Amino acid sequence: MKRLYRSKNDRMLCGVCGGIGEYLDIDPTLIRLLWALAACSITGLVVYVIAAVIIPAEK
Repeated sequence: MKRLYRSKNDRMLCGVCGGIGEYLDIDPTLIRLLWALAACSITGLVVYVIAAVIIPAEK
């Protein structure tokens, strides 16, 4: 069973994009690019902070 975790190895800030990339089996750089576009609005930043708090860190 796959679980979503914040990445410890592939991180730039909190590991959210790295963890989502590992979970979806795609390059985390694509996730980071999409998230950077979403972060142009305040909503994207709020969603990132919420994801960083809710998604558990990798063991």
